[in-house]
Amino acid sequence: MTAQLAGLIERLQGPVLVLGASGFIGANLLKKLSAHRSDVLGTASSFPAWRLEGIPELHVCVVDLLVESNLDRLLEQFRPRTVFNCVAYGGYSFQSDRELIYKTNFNLTATLLGRLESRKIAVYVHAGSSSEYGDQAGGSPEDSLPSPNSDYAVSKVATANLLHYYGRTRRFPCVNLRLYSVYGPMEDSSRLVPAVVREGLEKRFPPFVHPEISRDFVYIDDACEAFVRAAVCLREEHYGESFNIGTGCKTTIADIARLAKRLFQIEGEPVFSMPNRAWDVAEWYADNRKTVRELGWHPQTDIEEGLRRTAAWYDRIEDKERYYHSSKQFGLDTKHSVTAVVACYKDGQAIPIMYRRLKDIFEKLKIEYEIIFVNDNSPDDSEEIIRAITRNDRRVLGISHSRNFGSQAAFRSGMELATKNSCVLLDGDLQDPPELIEQFVEKWRQDYDVVYGRRIKRVAPFWMQVSYKLFYRIFDFFSYLEIPHDAGDFSLIDRRVVQCMLRFPERDLFLRGVRAFAGFRQTGVDYIRPERMFGRTTNSLAKNIAWAKKGILSFSNTLLTMLSFLGTALFLLTVLLMTVQASLRLMYPELAPRGITTVVLAVMFFGSVNLLGIGVLAEYIAKVFEEVKQRPVFIRRSIIKDGEIRRTSDKV
Repeated sequence: MTAQLAGLIERLQGPVLVLGASGFIGANLLKKLSAHRSDVLGTASSFPAWRLEGIPELHVCVVDLLVESNLDRLLEQFRPRTVFNCVAYGGYSFQSDRELIYKTNFNLTATLLGRLESRKIAVYVHAGSSSEYGDQAGGSPEDSLPSPNSDYAVSKVATANLLHYYGRTRRFPCVNLRLYSVYGPMEDSSRLVPAVVREGLEKRFPPFVHPEISRDFVYIDDACEAFVRAAVCLREEHYGESFNIGTGCKTTIADIARLAKRLFQIEGEPVFSMPNRAWDVAEWYADNRKTVRELGWHPQTDIEEGLRRTAAWYDRIEDKERYYHSSKQFGLDTKHSVTAVVACYKDGQAIPIMYRRLKDIFEKLKIEYEIIFVNDNSPDDSEEIIRAITRNDRRVLGISHSRNFGSQAAFRSGMELATKNSCVLLDGDLQDPPELIEQFVEKWRQDYDVVYGRRIKRVAPFWMQVSYKLFYRIFDFFSYLEIPHDAGDFSLIDRRVVQCMLRFPERDLFLRGVRAFAGFRQTGVDYIRPERMFGRTTNSLAKNIAWAKKGILSFSNTLLTMLSFLGTALFLLTVLLMTVQASLRLMYPELAPRGITTVVLAVMFFGSVNLLGIGVLAEYIAKVFEEVKQRPVFIRRSIIKDGEIRRTSDKV
């Protein structure tokens, strides 16, 4: 670091906040600032982060900035005077979530500017992108009309216009830096320069896009200096303006290949076989005259020297495999994303533990996820506990029902709001171990559509173990549908199966039966069901009998068939007895039964059979009665999101 840059850093008005400090540019900037100041704080989505190794935890805050309450708390506690915003999403071809692109690049900035405007901020420096120029990226000055050619570019143009409005109209001290192709140590390993260095040191070329595609390569140290200069040298007449941070030199992919061949002494010729990105253009270089004139910024490092420095840094890395796999291209698996739906009733103590265990397993699996806690009108403080969790994690959503509708309704309520490619259903009492999800996902990746947990044993009284096993065997006997033995609701269900299940119109739900009825490719994973961690079970013998009755009546006509068979058999038996009685009376009067005993037994027998038949019919009629009333399966009282309890009548 030059003495001049160190002097500029000391002139910054502190405290200094670097948003997105775990990214490539943010991490380099944070390291340079914290080397000369103690009042610097950087944010990260998780810690430890490999780019921030060596940075004291005192200078790093782990926070989800897309949750507004987190942002408010961060600003209130740190009270920054200088803010560098390096948060961005969508700059890589594999970052394709359109909603997240706009939420991260534009919505977050809009929220942040609204919060900072009411505070005594000295300057706000925003990491923009040369992608804002889109198809007109060849030497366009800052006042050129942008021509965005991707969602990422559109979001960056919108943010630049927002900053212009805040700076020009509201006189807020802000500036937008349109960064060109910044490269150097700690850049994502999937990018062009790291690939050239990695392969070049092995004496070979990486695959390239079309040789005429061009870039304007800016070394990371020069980019960091631009941030600092913008914060120190910004004048009021330039509030809200954009500045191009580029060298002004057009470097084609063919130029990079020739340079790599010479620097790394590679034999052979490069192959230009990679498909171009949708936004690649042949003319992509900066007009940096305004930046040089107004900020006094001059790029110091040309592409050859930058490649040498990057190669020297890469050569010093001990675990090169770890660096390679740190790339965002090996980030979260969005194809096998999971929504965990947790039915909660009197589970206030278990909810935080369930959340931590779910989060740990999803982070271990590196899959995109969300967690929906369904508070089925629990009388404890479950709602407040869920609210506290959502305040710190935007991936968590809470639902509160207006009364207790039961676990089946709770699962359906969560499934209706799920947005990922599968749902995992769990009871909130921790008897369904979240760690089993790893095996569920493994089976799902093997093209199974439903993966259920099969309880080979449960920690429970002997009579309960026997009764549960007996239920599945009785169900098999009566039902026209075969459901897996000892398999409860705990399961992973592919999104297309979930959509099929949600089309089932019945109100009196028996989800494991509906799941089996839907079909598709299903398999089970064995586990031992532990006992409830907190409190006492809310089930009783009567509830379990009612539960078994619900399942059997929902998927069985056997009882009605048995009544028909019994009625036919008794009719035939009655005719036979009448014939025998009449014959004996006529042929052998002394042998014919006498007295009232025969009559009483016959009346009691047929009467009890009638009552049994009426009872069975009543059960089916009651189910029909419930279905034809068309009452809702559940009623949501509120939605819990971002630390707020929002009534369902309000906009969510």
